[in-house]
Amino acid sequence: MAKVVLRNVYKKYEPSRGGITAVSDFNLSIEDREFLVLLGPSGCGKTTTLRMVAGLEDISAGEIYIGDKLVNDVQPKDRDIAMVFQNYALYPHMSVFDNMAFGLKLRRTPKDEIKRRVHEAARILEIEHLLDRKPKALSGGQQQRVALGRAIVREPKVFLMDEPLSNLDAKLRGQMRVELTKLHQRLATTFIFVTHDQVEAMTMGTRIVCMKLGFIQQVDSPQAMYENPANMYVAGFIGTPQMNFIDGVVIEDGKDAYLKIGNSKIKMPENRAKKIIGQGYDGKEVVVGLRPEHLHDEQMYIDSMPGAVVDANVEVTELLGPEALVYCTIEGTNMIARVNPRTKARPGDVIKIALDTARLHVFDKDTENAMFVD
Repeated sequence: MAKVVLRNVYKKYEPSRGGITAVSDFNLSIEDREFLVLLGPSGCGKTTTLRMVAGLEDISAGEIYIGDKLVNDVQPKDRDIAMVFQNYALYPHMSVFDNMAFGLKLRRTPKDEIKRRVHEAARILEIEHLLDRKPKALSGGQQQRVALGRAIVREPKVFLMDEPLSNLDAKLRGQMRVELTKLHQRLATTFIFVTHDQVEAMTMGTRIVCMKLGFIQQVDSPQAMYENPANMYVAGFIGTPQMNFIDGVVIEDGKDAYLKIGNSKIKMPENRAKKIIGQGYDGKEVVVGLRPEHLHDEQMYIDSMPGAVVDANVEVTELLGPEALVYCTIEGTNMIARVNPRTKARPGDVIKIALDTARLHVFDKDTENAMFVD
């Protein structure tokens, strides 16, 4: 087992020509046995970071520790890590057993030990009946399990996974998320997992590192990141559908604070008002954020939130079984409300929507940072 620490890590390509900085001043301590997820869109630096931990990319500056050992100049094979790639990288001419045993054979592991480890990993992954098959005779999910098995037999200190579920269909991806979580619990080993899929990050990670253009935007537990995003980027990236954003103006009135959104004036709850008053935002434009589930069309909410009710023009209603999504415009801005599936809202209707101001987020329009984080 091992803790992984990255201190002031940079990755710059072609520095002699001015270069492109893929990762900037990356500082992170990954605890022993943690399931950490690096999350972000293509080009944010998450895979580059993973490859630097693996030793597949040289770092331009900084330090990386695995356990208590500085590994900047340590070869990948000597870092006691195992990596699972997006394309599985199985040898097509070898059986499942030989694919899983290949790395151990290179290390001259005794045959009895190889057999024990392969069968133990196959048992954990429920692929013992596939050990004699070739990769072409396996489904995508089975190939993914073999790739995981090849990593497990190494008994490494750290597992590194680079979008291992991205080639699977939606149903199998959901099943494998559960299996990976179970595997992490069973092995009690440090996992570092790269993905662009925020559902994978939310469901599997003990912590998420949300990245943008090589910089860390926020490090937090999935629920804390969802409920208290540090900035608009994180707020928009985490959550499906994403957070609604609408421009507003702060109005202070003694101990009270309001948000003027178009022709609507929304009173902020006392705890939110206290945090905004005195920061110099009176009369300034801000960006207001609300999750779709915090827009309500039921009468009980409308009656209980008289100071936070707005008109919404319904454009599309999607019924999804346990819920409905209402696509609408509020003060000329496109918004999405996640509501009760029995909603009566239909395209062309003008309905009342109550905004849950206790869950409301306010972002500085210039910096895009959250003005208060609980």
